[in-house]
Amino acid sequence: MEGQPQGPPNPAAMENGTEPCGEERPPEVQETTVTEGAAKIVFPSANEVFYNPVQEFNRDLTCAVITEFARIQLGAKGIQIKVPGEKDVQKVVVDLSEQEEDKAELKEGANLAPGDQPRTAAVRDICEEGLRVLEGLAASGLRSIRFALEVPGLRSVVANDASARAVDLMHRNVQLNDVAHLVQPSQADARMLMYQHQKASERFDVIDLDPYGSPAPFLDAAVQAVSEGGLLCVTCTDMAVLAGNSGETCYSKYGAMALKSRACHEMALRIVLHSLDLHANCYQRFVVPLLSISADFYVRVFVRVFTGQAKVKASASKQALVFQCVGCGAFHLQRLGKASGASGGRVKFSAACGPPVAPECEHCGQRHQLGGPMWAEPLHDLDFVGRVLEAVSAHPGRFHTAERIRGVLSVVAEELLDVPLYYTLDQLSSTIHCSTPSLLQLRSALLHAGFRVSLSHACKNAVKTDAPSSALWDIMRCWEKECPVKRERLSETSPAFRILSVEPRLQANFTIRDDANPSSRQRGLKRFQANPEANWGPRPRARPGGKAAGEALEERRKLLQNKRKEPDEDLAQRAAQLKTFPCKRFKEGTCQRGDQCCYSHSPLTPKATAESTPTDCPEAPDQNPLGPGAAAGPGED
Repeated sequence: MEGQPQGPPNPAAMENGTEPCGEERPPEVQETTVTEGAAKIVFPSANEVFYNPVQEFNRDLTCAVITEFARIQLGAKGIQIKVPGEKDVQKVVVDLSEQEEDKAELKEGANLAPGDQPRTAAVRDICEEGLRVLEGLAASGLRSIRFALEVPGLRSVVANDASARAVDLMHRNVQLNDVAHLVQPSQADARMLMYQHQKASERFDVIDLDPYGSPAPFLDAAVQAVSEGGLLCVTCTDMAVLAGNSGETCYSKYGAMALKSRACHEMALRIVLHSLDLHANCYQRFVVPLLSISADFYVRVFVRVFTGQAKVKASASKQALVFQCVGCGAFHLQRLGKASGASGGRVKFSAACGPPVAPECEHCGQRHQLGGPMWAEPLHDLDFVGRVLEAVSAHPGRFHTAERIRGVLSVVAEELLDVPLYYTLDQLSSTIHCSTPSLLQLRSALLHAGFRVSLSHACKNAVKTDAPSSALWDIMRCWEKECPVKRERLSETSPAFRILSVEPRLQANFTIRDDANPSSRQRGLKRFQANPEANWGPRPRARPGGKAAGEALEERRKLLQNKRKEPDEDLAQRAAQLKTFPCKRFKEGTCQRGDQCCYSHSPLTPKATAESTPTDCPEAPDQNPLGPGAAAGPGED
């Protein structure tokens, strides 16, 4: 079917789920039309081409990030981008990278002669000096089509997929949205396609990888195919691996051991960044994170890739191992390398000294687990995050998920960049078995003690602080004095007993401070998303001839929800079942419930006596009428 030549499709026929003449497609195949952003796509109702509506936030955020990246890149060339809904007056911005700052300053004055109009780039138009974009795993082509319709300053967009069915669908969707001049569907292995564009003149300015599961097989090719200072966007949906459920699998894919901890989502981001930087270092390149997001069931990172042998030498000092206590959860970081200043302004690199912990935890006496290595530098570029946040806030109607983007980026802008990982409120209180302080009380205590503290976009109960673990446990000891724990119930070997047996050296002040409440929380922004729809989450992998997502599949999803919990019983059925058992208290003459008793008050027969034993009445003496040596009935022991 996919190999046959096809004529231009009929948009009206696509909306109705019919096919253009000449296509040999089974008549029973149904299709669905979806509108997202400025794009409208058709995809089969059967699970042949992957599509997940929950990832609209991912696609909206990517369009916003690439738009600001295009503004920076083209602004250095004296080209202004025109985003629909924004004001026409735009200033030329300077590129973020140090390598191109001087070049941008020269071009800013050289490109605009007196009386000349600045060059502009709009959506849907081809910009000869614009960005070359590659979507390595495009599926239906929705993301690439949205790039063409919503991101200005593009030269071309290559929408690639290895599935012939997906490429056939991309051709139809490209024609449906009238972006054939910008979007070029391609059928190839994404790795081979990127390996074929390693030459500097053929590299892509933006590469977007959103695979089903892990992107590990594509990272080596991606860091070679992106241009100097180009943007690499990577999504990972294998969160079970990255969150520590299978540390050996995480090592085989990303070269790091993941740990089970409350900060597992941020650790997942840092492991992905470590893997990207490690692959780039093989080719004398390094990454600079612009934005790293943990949302829903995936993580998403936006990094720029540069080349420089001197900067690559500093990569070892940007990675760290994690020592995490299995008892109280306290963690310590150990850098892999050390960078120190030398004479003449040079930087000397050497091996780091460690470990930073004793064999046993200083707080609870338990052992440590070793995780990592992971990225220990900032996850975001605050200047770039501010640009994206300002652009989305100025035109909220541009994206359907603009409210959530504003909330997430506002929390990101408030995070402490130089503090890796975090603790959580419930973790601290459950360790010592005390009541949980409010978020403002704990933040105020840390601020009164002279430490910095922030939230984390990865967890709503996160406490990210530069306070050492000893100070944090001192604050919790002071809180326990206000809400005492029954010490006699604690085991002498438990972390709670050992932590509380030490007197605090720091006297905590839990008086609420005004600056303890972050701005994003005061404004009531949508910082953490509620469930977007019923039975949401990762979709099943697309397969040729996949079954449609009909009622049978929905029923199966409902069946698998809470499968580890006992199903709710029908109360009427339960009551009728209990009425089949005789009440022993009635037989003894002590039942006071009368007709309200859940058991039967009918006269007992020998068979009923032998087979029925109510659960909530005292056990009766053995009333087996068969006597010793007889065979036991089905309800007897």
